[in-house]
Amino acid sequence: MPKLSLLDMKGKSAGEMELSPDVFDVPFNEGLVHQIFCGLRANKRRGTASTKTRGEIRGGGRKPYRQKGTGMARHGSRVSPIFRGGGITFGPRPRSYNQSLPKKMRHAALRCVLSQKLRDESLTGISAIELSEYKTKTMLSFFEAIKVETKKTLLIIAEPNSFVEKSVSNIPALNVAHASTVNLVDLLKHDRVVATKEALEKIQEVLS
Repeated sequence: MPKLSLLDMKGKSAGEMELSPDVFDVPFNEGLVHQIFCGLRANKRRGTASTKTRGEIRGGGRKPYRQKGTGMARHGSRVSPIFRGGGITFGPRPRSYNQSLPKKMRHAALRCVLSQKLRDESLTGISAIELSEYKTKTMLSFFEAIKVETKKTLLIIAEPNSFVEKSVSNIPALNVAHASTVNLVDLLKHDRVVATKEALEKIQEVLS
């Protein structure tokens, strides 16, 4: 059974936590992770880009110049796609980029990435984060104590906590996620993951 060492806010050892092998000891499935990652990114696209075809451009009823004698190619309308201001050929139209991502596949991909983070020693466990005021300096000291750089780091907490979230909002490249809403894109965009014990328990509860 995989285990994770826990630290307190001063960087001192706070025991160990036994992790579920069903969540944190899963082989990495690159194809599945790639599919879910691309699907999640695609589902965020609005798909509202739109261009006009030559049939939607105003004007174009009059022949721009006479058929013969000009030395130029024959044209019947100024809204032809080869003219500036004319219609667009095969341009983007409003569409949906949504992909079907079943829950079982999303959860399986999350288990793959969490297991790999643990194997790569990119996952740091925290016994608890106790903060009763908005203090960025306290959070910076906390990350110094646990010897984790704030650059490209994701902090996962169990429940929304305004003291924690506002205190880290001024720290560049450090983001906060909640255990119930963390997704694959969040995990892959960050090199390090710091999670509280309670958050890890909630993640295991959902993914087991």
